Parts: sequence; structure tokens; C-alpha cells
Amino acid sequence: MTPEQLAAARDRTLDDLLTGGLRVLFCGINPGLMSAWTGHHFARPGNRFWPALHASGFTPRRFAPAEQAQLLGLGLGVTNVAPRATARADELSTRELVEGGRALAAKVAEHRPAWLAVLGVTAYRVAFDDRHAQVGPQQRTLGGTRIWALPSPSGLNAHWTPAALAEEFGRLRAAAFAPAADMPSGVPRDLPEESR
Repeated sequence: MTPEQLAAARDRTLDDLLTGGLRVLFCGINPGLMSAWTGHHFARPGNRFWPALHASGFTPRRFAPAEQAQLLGLGLGVTNVAPRATARADELSTRELVEGGRALAAKVAEHRPAWLAVLGVTAYRVAFDDRHAQVGPQQRTLGGTRIWALPSPSGLNAHWTPAALAEEFGRLRAAAFAPAADMPSGVPRDLPEESR
């Protein structure tokens, strides 16, 4: 891929990987240039989404971005807060993130995933006007869909090591796939293990 091809991908959009009845709908901030150029979510080699998905037990092996369609069979989907491809997420305006939050809420209302996992707590704060949100399960729901704010898997997010990222993905996986019968009575399903 040449620099010219990447530059040509700027402002393109990327199709959602989405259907009804998902256990988790992962939501990136917006497509990167490589993702827009290839048509595959989280396509940049330094992005840690696919390794974290596997290390946390969501997938039986590490998928390549070109294998993204296999996620649907596992009850997983992918979308973005903002549709426009950029080289860096900080190129997006506040308005784009807020409008993206509204569009995301409409997608969730239509497809009703059990969980919405927003990959980037800062983007989540802006899109959903929740300045104090932290990584983890959120109090807010969208209808019957619960929300989990995950750290951004971008290689630029050096505050989260691959192991810590996989651990946080694992907390979501445990909540998303926990049978209701396994939960003690009166304990919300979205509380992290250490809070129970």
C-alpha cells in the first residue's frame, strides 16, 4: 500500500459488521486510513484489537482483519462512533462524535445487542455526554443494551499494555457470556468481579 493510496482513503466510510441478536457490538472511534482502504475494521498492524479479542477468549484464535465476517457467528459485531476515516482519531470534531453517538444509539435500538463496547473512553465521554465515565461497565443503558467502555486498542494508547487490554476485554467477555443462573441474586450482571 502506497502513501497515495492511504491518502485517498481519507474521509471514506467503512461498512458495519452488524446483525440482530449480537452478544457484543464493539464500537471503534472511527475507521483508520488502512481500514478504510482495505474495507476491514482495525486493519492497521499496530492495532491491538484482534490480539486482545483472542487473548481475552472472545475468539478461538487470532483472526486477521480480513476474517472479520467470522465474528458474526460468534455473536460479535463491529461499528464505529464516527463514520469518517482519518489518520488519527483526534482529527474528529466534537460535533462528529456527538452526532455519531446519536447514530450509534439508533443502530443499537434497531439491532439490540446485549452489550455495546465502546473502544475509547474519551470518545464515549464526548459521544454520550458523560464526562466522568471510566473504563468498565456504565450505569447508562440504551434500551435493554448495556454499555462497557473499553480502552482504545490503538497502538498510540501506550497507557494500556497488551496484557492489561486483554484483561479488560476479558472482564467484558465474562459479563457478556455469564449465564444469569450463575449470578448471585440481586447482583447486576454488569458489575466487575472485584465489585461483587
